[in-house]
Amino acid sequence: MQKFLDGYRKFRSSYYRENKELIDDLMTRGQSPSAMMIACSDSRIDPSLKFGVDPGDMFIVRNVANLVPPFAPDTRAHGTSAALEFAVRVLKVPNVIVMGHAKCGGIKALMDHSENGDFVTSWMEIAEPARQKVLAAHLPPAQAQHMCEHEAVKLSLQNLLTFPWVKAAVDAGKLQLHGWYFDLSDGTLSIVDENGAFKQA
Repeated sequence: MQKFLDGYRKFRSSYYRENKELIDDLMTRGQSPSAMMIACSDSRIDPSLKFGVDPGDMFIVRNVANLVPPFAPDTRAHGTSAALEFAVRVLKVPNVIVMGHAKCGGIKALMDHSENGDFVTSWMEIAEPARQKVLAAHLPPAQAQHMCEHEAVKLSLQNLLTFPWVKAAVDAGKLQLHGWYFDLSDGTLSIVDENGAFKQA
């Protein structure tokens, strides 16, 4: 914990003081981010570090395996859906990015059926269609994991369009959806093209 407290003190004495005008402006006028990113909770994946994000640039929600559930307006808890609604309907972000990554523990649990906890298993069922597509390809484990990570991003992009206010904003040209995939082992970023293929940025 001391590392984190020392980091706070360094932030307070350097970045905070050097950017006080920006911070005051953000606190006065509120936020107007240019994108929402749905990223994985994995501790190795830090969107702010990788994409040069300053405060106010990006509205970020993180969950296990960067999944977007399908639209399901009921009385259950829907953290990711609530964040999506706030970003699209209140903040009116012009971009939503789903960012997957290599060696994702959530996807590994999905492929191996290795989790039996209270929440992870049911959460990962969102990506079961991706798993089924991968199983049908009969790939070796490492390739299957990689393919499932890609397919989960594409599935989340499809699920985004089940939210009526997301689809309406996309159809009106006010919102663009993006699928990204980051591999920390070689530092590469791939982006889903219009044909559903991942191409290096």
